[in-house]
Amino acid sequence: MANLQYGFDLAAIGSLQAMPGFLKVFGYPDPGSEGGYAIDSTVQQLITSLLTLGSFVSSLVAGFFSAYLGRRQALWLACIVNAIACAIQIGAPSAGVLYLGRILLGFANGFLVTFSNIYTAEASPAHLRGVMVALFAYWVNIGSIMGAAVDNKTKERMDRLSYRIPLACLYIVPTFLFVALFFVPESPRWLLHPGKAQAARQALEQLRGTSYATIRASSSGDDSSDEMSPSLLELEWAEMVKGVEEEKREQGNVTALDMFRGASPCLSPHPKPTNPHLTNKNEPGIDLRRTILCYSMIGCQSASGVWFLIGYQTYFFTVSGITKAFEYSIMNTCFGFLGVNIGMYAIRNWLGRRAILMLGAIACGLCQLASAIAATVSPNSLPTGQALVAFTALFMFFYNGCVGAASYPVATELGARYGYIWAGSNLACVVFFYFFIPEMKGRSLEELDEIFAARVAARKFKSYQCLIGEAARIDAVNAEGRKQNWEM
Repeated sequence: MANLQYGFDLAAIGSLQAMPGFLKVFGYPDPGSEGGYAIDSTVQQLITSLLTLGSFVSSLVAGFFSAYLGRRQALWLACIVNAIACAIQIGAPSAGVLYLGRILLGFANGFLVTFSNIYTAEASPAHLRGVMVALFAYWVNIGSIMGAAVDNKTKERMDRLSYRIPLACLYIVPTFLFVALFFVPESPRWLLHPGKAQAARQALEQLRGTSYATIRASSSGDDSSDEMSPSLLELEWAEMVKGVEEEKREQGNVTALDMFRGASPCLSPHPKPTNPHLTNKNEPGIDLRRTILCYSMIGCQSASGVWFLIGYQTYFFTVSGITKAFEYSIMNTCFGFLGVNIGMYAIRNWLGRRAILMLGAIACGLCQLASAIAATVSPNSLPTGQALVAFTALFMFFYNGCVGAASYPVATELGARYGYIWAGSNLACVVFFYFFIPEMKGRSLEELDEIFAARVAARKFKSYQCLIGEAARIDAVNAEGRKQNWEM
C-alpha cells in the first residue's frame, strides 16, 4: 500500500501543471497560451526534481532510522511527514512554499518505499519473496491509474480545487497505512539484532500463522510428512537466528566503505566451498559485488527508456494527431498494470528472475526500435501516432511485467527517434542480465549471504548447495525434540 502513494503522485503531479487553477497561482498570465496562463519551465522542473531530492535525502538517513527505530516506526514517521507535506502543498500561496512541500513529500515517499520494501523482503518466506517484492510495481501502477483518473475528473475546473482535490487524495494512503501498522508485527529479523528473540519469535509466528508450524520441511521435497524433518516454522527460525548471529559477530569490523571495496568481484567471481560459521562475509570484493548489482539494476530500469515514455508519451501522441492523447496514456498505464499481474505469476510459477529480466529487456528494446522506425519513416503523422500508441502500450506491458516487477533536455528535439538509443541500451541490459544477474528464486536472505560470500558465479547460483540451511535444519530438529521432551 505504501508504494501506491508514489505511483499516485507520479501520475497526478504532471497533469496538475496544465490545470487552469494551478497555473493562476503558480504560473503567469500569457495571452498567447490556451487558457491565458503559462508556467515557467524552471518551476516545472523544481516541482519534479525537489521530490527526487527529498527522496535522496531520506535514502541517506534511512540506515540510521532503520537501526534505531525499526521498520514500523519508520513507516509511522513517514505517514506523519506525508500528512504535513500534503497540508503545505494544498495551502501553498506561492511556488516557494510549494517547493517545501515537495521536498517533505519526497522525504516521506522515500521512507515509504524504502521501509515497506525492506519489511516485505524480510517478512516474506523465501518461496514467496519474489512475488511479494514485485508487488512494488503492482501498487505503483494502481496508484498511477488512480492519480490519472482523479486528474481527468478535475482538469476542467477553473478554480483551485482543480489541483487541491488531487493533492488532498494524497492523505488517503498514509491514513490507512498509519492505522494498518497497528495490526502487523515488527520485522522478526530486525528484532533479532537488538536481542529481542522472544518478540522476534512471536512476530514470525504471527506472520506465518498456525499452519506453518505443522507443515514439515522435507530435504528431498518429496516427503512432507517425514517425522525427522523440522516444521517450516522451526527451520526458518533456526536459519534466521544463525544468519543474524553471523552478522552480529562480524558487525564490529564493518563500515559503510566496505560496500565499495574489492577487486572486480562482479566480473570474475571465483566460487569456493565455505562454512557459514567460518566465512568472513566482508572479505574484499563480496560487498562490492552486491553493491554493483544493486546500482546496475536501478540503472537498467532507466536504460529501458521507461521514464522517457512516461514523461513524453502524451506529447508525442498529440503532435502525431492523436486527439485523445490523455486517455491513451491512461490506457497504457492499465496495460502496465496487466503486465505486473502476469509478471508476478510468471516469477512465482514459470520463470526465475534472470529469464524474466532478459525477456523484458528484449521486448522493451524491440518496442523502442519499432517506435523509432515509425517516427523516422513518417514523422508527426496520424499513422505514426497510432503506431506509437500501440508500441507504447506493449512497452508498458513488458516493462511492468518484466523489468519493473529519463531523459529530459533534448527529448522533445529528437522526438520518438530517441527510441534508437533506448533499443541499444536494452540490448546492453540483456547482456548484463545474462552474465551478471544471479538467479535467487527460492533462496532465503541468509542463504544469499552465504552464496555471495562463496563468490559463486551468477549462472551457478541455482545449483549451489548451501550449508547454512542444513545446519539450521539440524538445530530446528533438536529444538523440536527438546520442546517435545519438555511437554512430556
